[in-house]
Amino acid sequence: MSTELNMVYWKGEKFWVGKLLDYPDIMSQGETLEELESNLQEAFMLMVMDDVPAEHEIKSISVSI
Repeated sequence: MSTELNMVYWKGEKFWVGKLLDYPDIMSQGETLEELESNLQEAFMLMVMDDVPAEHEIKSISVSI
């Protein structure tokens, strides 16, 4: 399963800083843009999977509106 997210980022004094536009509470930093992106991905997964047990399954479903 893949989710496309947009991040806004900028160069601070020492680190690259950024946050997810769809989830502005998720903010991180990294020494490189790659590290920043990885840190934001990890923070998003921690938020999404917070209450999911280690033993779980994933299945794609379709929802019609």
